[in-house]
Amino acid sequence: MHTLSSPGKELPFLEEVELQGHIIDSLLLPKVLDEILTRGGQYVLKEIRVGQRQQDPSYARIEIRAPTAELLRDILESIHDHGATPVVQRDCQYVPADMDGAFPEGFYSTTNYRTQVRLGGQWVEVENMEMDCGILVEPEARRARTIAMAHVKRGDRIVVGHEGIRVFPVGQERRQHLFEFMSSAVSSEKPKTVTVREVAAQMLRTRAAGQNILAVLGPAVVHTGGVEHVSELIRMGFLNILFAGNALAAHDIEQALFGTSLGVYLERGLPAEEGHEHHLRAINTIRRLGGIAAAVEKGVLRSGIMYECVRHRVPFVLAGSIRDDGPLPEVITDVLAAQDAMRHYIHQGNVGMCLMVATLLHSIAVGNLLPAWIRVVCVDINPAAVTKLMDRGSIQTVGIVTDAEPFLRLLVAELKKNTTVAVT
Repeated sequence: MHTLSSPGKELPFLEEVELQGHIIDSLLLPKVLDEILTRGGQYVLKEIRVGQRQQDPSYARIEIRAPTAELLRDILESIHDHGATPVVQRDCQYVPADMDGAFPEGFYSTTNYRTQVRLGGQWVEVENMEMDCGILVEPEARRARTIAMAHVKRGDRIVVGHEGIRVFPVGQERRQHLFEFMSSAVSSEKPKTVTVREVAAQMLRTRAAGQNILAVLGPAVVHTGGVEHVSELIRMGFLNILFAGNALAAHDIEQALFGTSLGVYLERGLPAEEGHEHHLRAINTIRRLGGIAAAVEKGVLRSGIMYECVRHRVPFVLAGSIRDDGPLPEVITDVLAAQDAMRHYIHQGNVGMCLMVATLLHSIAVGNLLPAWIRVVCVDINPAAVTKLMDRGSIQTVGIVTDAEPFLRLLVAELKKNTTVAVT
């Protein structure tokens, strides 16, 4: 068969790798070839089989050459995250951690893509995929899972190097419907009605598949008048898990108790006298009652997002920050504990879709925790919120540049057109 080679003098150190899946339409193959050349290597395309239909996978076998063993290793590591794995299969390498709270030198740093490690000649799925972690293996049980640096204990067997690891990047086949339509574009010029219709359709598909929808919300949802729309999503069963900070909950409760957000009456748009104290008085009321759930049970908190979460048993994680007032009793002030609480609901909560609205820091934080196969829609008035999220590696994100309340209002209206779920 014919082979395709990069030009130049033949180099002495070589390794054959293979790529398979949707490597053409997702541009993985050209990315790999470009990476080889950019880093000073050469390639010979030994074999290529292109799928004949859109759903068919393709295959490529590539010989990589480099002038030194070190450069060859560097090239192999750089193309690994694109799904290129050596043709000659070897078991993964692992060493015991030599101390608590740190990985051994040379540890493998994970992506958010589906990943497998080879143990005893068998490929084993890595559980709880998350970017920027290590991989802990239990060879006897043929198990592997991601582990955060802070959770490492001395003696944990941690994967090092890139041998015996294969990654399955998300190709274009994952970007169906909404994701085809949006093409990851961040623009305020998109037709909003059509965009929201596609988001609603994805939410309907997620629920029909028996999966849950995670919402990550910022306080601007309250400030812009979006509380009732989010409450409606909860009542309709389209918001199943909530991640937020102290501010979202505090201003939501402020509105429920005082009719204001940031001291401004939402119905009239006028500042209330001493309104700047309202959020603090709202927090104090909840603390005196023993928490949000207790305030609902005692009939003090009778409306709003947090009220609906308690009433409809929607679990929530409120992660604290250094700037929080109060905070509310349910706010987790230990950031590592907050991460773990979020990880629990992401991996155990059957999440199929994540809707992020008007919260830059929380969106990036949650995006870092999500595996690549959970679809993400990020809505923000600031395009930087979406581009920063995608730059951090959350490539499954599509962005909508608009204000929170108009988006949520249109979304609820679109869902009501297409569902017969009773609103209670």
